[in-house]
Amino acid sequence: MKWLTAALTVAVLLLQYRVWLSENGVREVERLERAVATQRADNEQLAERNQQLAAEVRDLKTGMDALEERARSDLGMIARNETFYQVVPARPADPHRSRTRTAATH
Repeated sequence: MKWLTAALTVAVLLLQYRVWLSENGVREVERLERAVATQRADNEQLAERNQQLAAEVRDLKTGMDALEERARSDLGMIARNETFYQVVPARPADPHRSRTRTAATH
């Protein structure tokens, strides 16, 4: 009977080792659960992006407003009855240039 108890104890210890310390034990399950959670978060972001892209495709297929907006922003196009104005910011005065001009006039 002592041998049977000892054998069962050894078997239980070996099984516990496999569960807690081996490569396919609890650590692997926890790692896989974290990987699944990360993948689910990525999938949610991609699903949201897909919905946005599907809405944009619907807008481009059905309405001219989205198409016109895309042509204006991406291609720089203007409509036939519009006038294009480009505003160029003023450059700051060059301090070296003004000194040279002042010295040349005196």
